[in-house]
Amino acid sequence: MTLDELSIGKHAEITAVGGEGALRCRLLDMGLIPGTAVAVTKLAPLGDPMELRVRGYSLSLRKEDARKIGVEVQG
Repeated sequence: MTLDELSIGKHAEITAVGGEGALRCRLLDMGLIPGTAVAVTKLAPLGDPMELRVRGYSLSLRKEDARKIGVEVQG
């Protein structure tokens, strides 16, 4: 499953970060590292971008970028 498929209120753990070059580095720099817990808190009115809760802070991410992050849903 990828992060863009996660619905509001669901919690997951990041399993993989894809992308290439600068995009992958930017995602990792924002704290989206494998093993990190993440939750979707809000979606914009048209569904993009999405607001995430990661490492104690809120992060807005475009769905196009979220599609490159693999996650595993937590019970």
